[in-house]
Amino acid sequence: MADVPALGPRGEGWVALQVALLAAVAAAALLGPDWPEAAAGILVAAGAVLGAAGTLLLVVSARALGRALTPFPRPRASTALAARGPYRIVRHPMYSAGLLFCTGVSLASSWLALVPTVLLFVVWALKAAVEERFLLETVPGYTQYTERTRFRLVPYLH
Repeated sequence: MADVPALGPRGEGWVALQVALLAAVAAAALLGPDWPEAAAGILVAAGAVLGAAGTLLLVVSARALGRALTPFPRPRASTALAARGPYRIVRHPMYSAGLLFCTGVSLASSWLALVPTVLLFVVWALKAAVEERFLLETVPGYTQYTERTRFRLVPYLH
């Protein structure tokens, strides 16, 4: 994925895309058609569990990043390698957390919200590729980290 464009010096275009898709998930959840009544109960429960798991993972991942946290693919100057907590399992757990949360919102509200959630998965996979290109250039030890932590967003999915 080396040819994925950076979309700005810090990757601002990727942030704009993700914000637009997050807004689309919210709009579809609020305005989209409800799930069929026969399935709604179990889907709301599953959605609540996934949403809570996503929220918890987001908080834990943000704490593990600390001051290195930024919405942009380009890391802050003198960023240290984050390899503890959820970063031992996947290289981009913040995106994983967002996907869990958005899938939970979609399941709890409307099938239509799954459409921007899937698009968000694609955007975050591409944004992660751009971010990794920047990290390889600037963070010592990142190459070895990618060899130890093989999965980008989802465990067991390359």
